[in-house]
Amino acid sequence: AELILHAAAIEYKNYHKAVIVAGDGDYRCLYDFLIKKKKLLRIIIPNEKSESSLLKPFQQYKTFLIFDKDKLELK
Repeated sequence: AELILHAAAIEYKNYHKAVIVAGDGDYRCLYDFLIKKKKLLRIIIPNEKSESSLLKPFQQYKTFLIFDKDKLELK
């Protein structure tokens, strides 16, 4: 609830697009809000096993961290 309040009410005007790293469905109401406001860029899910069924409607926003892991590793 704290992240949702912070992202939707306190920091909303301070960012252009949101990237959220979470695989569970706890932030579904935040995703819905950000999509409605055209502010959701990406939902990064740690792995396919941690993906909640509640995220099925957000296919176009989802990326699995395992596929982009090499982009995040320190070289």
